[in-house]
Amino acid sequence: MKLAKRMSRIAVEGAFEVLARARALEAQGRHIIHLEIGEPDFPTPRHIVEAGKKALDEGWTHYGPTLGLPELREAIAAYICRTRGIQLGPERVSVVPGGKPIIFFPMLALLEPGDEVIYPNPGFPVYESMINFLGATPVPIPLVEDRGFSFDLDLLARKLSPKTKMLILNSPHNPTGGVIPAEDIHAIAGLVRDRDLIVLSDEIYTRIYFDEPPLSIATLPGMLDKTIILDGFSKTYAMTGWRLGYGVMPVWLVDAVNKLMVNSNSCTASFTQRAGIAALNGPQNEVDHMVAEFRRRRDAFCAGLNTLPGFRCPIPGGAFYAYPNITGTGMTSTAFADALLQEAGVACLSGTAFGEYGEGYLRFSVANSLENLMAAIQRIREFLHA
Repeated sequence: MKLAKRMSRIAVEGAFEVLARARALEAQGRHIIHLEIGEPDFPTPRHIVEAGKKALDEGWTHYGPTLGLPELREAIAAYICRTRGIQLGPERVSVVPGGKPIIFFPMLALLEPGDEVIYPNPGFPVYESMINFLGATPVPIPLVEDRGFSFDLDLLARKLSPKTKMLILNSPHNPTGGVIPAEDIHAIAGLVRDRDLIVLSDEIYTRIYFDEPPLSIATLPGMLDKTIILDGFSKTYAMTGWRLGYGVMPVWLVDAVNKLMVNSNSCTASFTQRAGIAALNGPQNEVDHMVAEFRRRRDAFCAGLNTLPGFRCPIPGGAFYAYPNITGTGMTSTAFADALLQEAGVACLSGTAFGEYGEGYLRFSVANSLENLMAAIQRIREFLHA
């Protein structure tokens, strides 16, 4: 037996590969500072954990509705109305196990071979992987440093074509931490509003911003019925292992996602959904504390990176990553990241783990203690002077 040809078009996520290599070094007795994996290092807030435990005790351990518990869908709709300032109902909500299904399922439902998908590069690697897997045509838009890692709007206008079926936005952005300015979001809406395409707006980091709040394109006139909002609980509530995400989309697409859920997962775990209700409806002070701590770490770590020879690190507006330019070191991104892990014991990701236009950059997660972040700066400094 051979694998189907389409399996050659699907990629893995670099962060988990580097994590495995780092764990192997730790098993040999090495001390590794983990700045590669993109998950908050904070515990899930206690009231959310207690809600999950209570749900288990109450027997929320069986099948639930494929699209999600009605109470959670209603809570998500209310949360979107509250945080985005738009009005919509639970009929637009699909609950899924994690955020990635809201990339995979809508693409699977919408894309035919030859359809074009415009997406940010560097960007979350699953975008390009899924486009290729489905036989559609990836159309990358380079995110350049001098635009704050936002789209070049002139280039976007040129790349749009009758074959464009989907446009992917991600703000705040992984890996750069860039936040698309509100005026750019308005301009993008103007470019696509009258086109036969849909926008996948990845807003998984929407609560983690430090300056200008991100604007959802779904809030603009004529865009709600042309937009899929991807959001979830992993980043905002430090619930990566709970596997709980959702999409907000036109009702006709919810029906398609429902069919794909039935044929794959049946439903999302009921007890995690009960915890999700507590997350959305409960106190938000721990989210605010986490974001404030990420800001403190961002400021200190980026300042430290900017003292290193050959480094230039823009200050990210959101998420929990630093994305320094390392072209001044004369090393490629992959060679530098590999050497840092092997020789300095600092695990990070090459910019090229996020696409070809990530060359010349590294991605560090600041989801680690300030002490470890400063120790990483010192290790990198010693590596550069070795």
